[in-house]
Amino acid sequence: MSISQQVLLRDAMRRLNLTRDVFATRIGVKRRALDSWLLPESSQEFRRMPEVVGRFVTEIVENDTLMEKYAQSAQSGPLRDRIAVNGRHQLLSVDQFTRESVEDLFRVADLMQPIARRQKVSRVLEGAVLANLFFEASTRTRVSFGAAFCRLGGSVCDTTGFTFSSMAKGESIYDTSRVISGYVDAMVVRHPEEGSVAEFARATNIPVVNGGDGPGEHPSQALLDLYTILTEFSRLGKLLDGSHIVLTGDLKYGRTVHSLIKLLSLYRGLKFTLISPPGLEMPDHIIEQAGARGHDIIQTHSLKDGLPGADVIYTTRVQKERFSAEEQVEGYTEDFQINKAVIDAYCDNDVIVMHPLPRDSREGAHDLSVDLNEDSRLAIFRQTDNGIPVRMAIFAVLMGVEGQIQHSMRDATWSPPSHIGPDDSVFHGLD
Repeated sequence: MSISQQVLLRDAMRRLNLTRDVFATRIGVKRRALDSWLLPESSQEFRRMPEVVGRFVTEIVENDTLMEKYAQSAQSGPLRDRIAVNGRHQLLSVDQFTRESVEDLFRVADLMQPIARRQKVSRVLEGAVLANLFFEASTRTRVSFGAAFCRLGGSVCDTTGFTFSSMAKGESIYDTSRVISGYVDAMVVRHPEEGSVAEFARATNIPVVNGGDGPGEHPSQALLDLYTILTEFSRLGKLLDGSHIVLTGDLKYGRTVHSLIKLLSLYRGLKFTLISPPGLEMPDHIIEQAGARGHDIIQTHSLKDGLPGADVIYTTRVQKERFSAEEQVEGYTEDFQINKAVIDAYCDNDVIVMHPLPRDSREGAHDLSVDLNEDSRLAIFRQTDNGIPVRMAIFAVLMGVEGQIQHSMRDATWSPPSHIGPDDSVFHGLD
């Protein structure tokens, strides 16, 4: 280094117009370490700055784009404050996000990838306890949140099913939330009634994450879906701005598509094609919210009419458990199934096929065929795997430890598999 570390660091803080506290947070170090690097070399408390930090700071100050990014992000405050709900560090809806804050969260998720891939280990949440409160059946979401918390060093307490909770005895949501908050440091809540998770959140100041509230929203699923789309597009050399997104299946009760279309609407110039059986169309207020941002929205009941030109096909199952007694599914036949023949007939070779799962793999099912399992266009397993780094990022941000991740990692002591599933498509490798 041709200049002293003190000059380099002070120049960077001056040019970025940042305090020591904020600068330390932005480069992912503790304020105490930064102070020791800024001391005169004659001081007994002086410490030599690690070479990797010097290279990182040098790269920032020599790149105008990075300078602008680090200055803007820092001046707008910590991410958890920017997405806070009524001053609380909770995740209840994707409406809490701007495009910038979404992409900031995804940069944290990128940092989590070596841990999610079993290559590194971190203990930044050691001693913290998560309550997984699932009053509705779940496999992927519950296990994914638990695994994400554990991979950051925390521990998890699970409860599943309404009948096994004290709420079956008449306890209020407020009392349940307040009591559990005295036991744990964060909660993930899934509930069959829309708005119930927000009630849990209002009764506590600890982080609460919406794991799905009836037909309402599923924000963490939408975030991992968007992260998957951006990752797949990066591999294919595509941009999300200006792309064609097809959403198919039960768009009325499918909370994953409700959250996803809101997040996607933060981007520019998208074309949305909404394909559903009659009676299961996307709710008008969600269409209006997306349309207000200037996107092109087309509704149809035909795969043949809606699929051509798609960059992404996101299909969902019919949520029969949410139907009222008098509701019937009309026109939902096998013609609605996304399968290899349909994809080959109407779509390009680089289309991305997604599904939030579970899919019905039984013969005669209508949502997503198993004949695409070894097709590289099927991204559902890459999609579920992305749930770990994204949910790790959510916990790290809400609990204020994202700045410690980079320097907390150590090598894992076991050997991870090169591929998780033996039949996964060629793009699924963990290398």
